[in-house]
Amino acid sequence: MNRRVLEGKLLRMVEEDLGSGDITTEFTPRKRVRAEIISNNDCIVSGIYELRTLFNLFNIEVLESVNDGDKVKKREKIFILSGDSNDILLIERTALNILSRMSGITTLTNEFIRRAKRINPEIRVAATRKTTPLFGYFEKRAVKIAGGDPHRSGLYDLVLIKDNHLKLFKNVREAIRMAKRKASFTHKIEIEVNNVKDAVTSAEEGADIIMLDNMSVEEVKDAVSRLREKSLREKVILEVSGGITIDNISDYSRLGVDVISIGRLTHSAPAQDFSLKIL
Repeated sequence: MNRRVLEGKLLRMVEEDLGSGDITTEFTPRKRVRAEIISNNDCIVSGIYELRTLFNLFNIEVLESVNDGDKVKKREKIFILSGDSNDILLIERTALNILSRMSGITTLTNEFIRRAKRINPEIRVAATRKTTPLFGYFEKRAVKIAGGDPHRSGLYDLVLIKDNHLKLFKNVREAIRMAKRKASFTHKIEIEVNNVKDAVTSAEEGADIIMLDNMSVEEVKDAVSRLREKSLREKVILEVSGGITIDNISDYSRLGVDVISIGRLTHSAPAQDFSLKIL
């Protein structure tokens, strides 16, 4: 993301928290201080670049820090800071919220990737658009820091024909043909299907990506086999999505698909815990 755009997002977060003013800091003595941000968990940290950008906006000097993607231990120092006490108190909660949320996503994504690539080193683990409004950039970047794929960012960067779109067409064949006529050649076409027949039809019609949605391990295995029988497997990217958990991702990883997308990476990752202490 462009640095100026990121700065704007960060300032809006601070403005939301500040409101009409920090009524506690108004009567608190103002000093030049040092502060530390400390991890209260073992985790993989992310959000370092974003916090450095935030600190710079308020003239808070970063004396030391870890890097995005570093594994950290409980009680490990993440940042050592120097700055005006009022400014540090102003951005404290915004900084910790970003760090906690992003590190939680990175830590969970890393575990999914580790289990998937143990079975298939070439497979991609991707996020979905199940992100928090106005916070999607941070969540997708946390996935990327872990080594995951962010998937599409919004409605504008990929044609994705989902189940609700299909209800407005006669069938998948008509939907794909319309997409190929209307969409720019610069946009790939992905379609979401939930059965083997529609997967084969989608490949025959020239879809670039086929999402096998909420299909069992056996159904996905059958779909891959049918596509191979018809010499269509190598013509498409196969994505599996829906119902993927930390316990069954290994089963899906061995089926010969290219991508496994997981909503829980961003909508259910437990936040990691960090504290800021003025020294």
